[in-house]
Amino acid sequence: MPLEQEVSGLLIGGVSIVMGIAILVTVFLWMKNKSNSSGYIWTLLHLLLVSVAAYFVLKAIAIDYNHPMASEEISLQIGISGVVWASSMLCLMIALFSFSKERKHRAS
Repeated sequence: MPLEQEVSGLLIGGVSIVMGIAILVTVFLWMKNKSNSSGYIWTLLHLLLVSVAAYFVLKAIAIDYNHPMASEEISLQIGISGVVWASSMLCLMIALFSFSKERKHRAS
């Protein structure tokens, strides 16, 4: 897909900065509250997998559309990205259940 020359760099930089901040905040909160390590581990795994999914999407939109198999390559990259993203959402749900379970134990 044709993009302006600077757009790819801006997308990569933007995603990297936002993910870096999210990972740093998660690690900071984990250090501050060590009682529920599994929830933070699942959250970090979620962020890592979302980053990998973003990589595959960025790779898909950077493929030369004049390539003879461009459509198939783009579809494959987006499909891989979707599977990785779905896995990241599963990790996020597990993290949420883990945090929820920890709250119930505190309330008792």
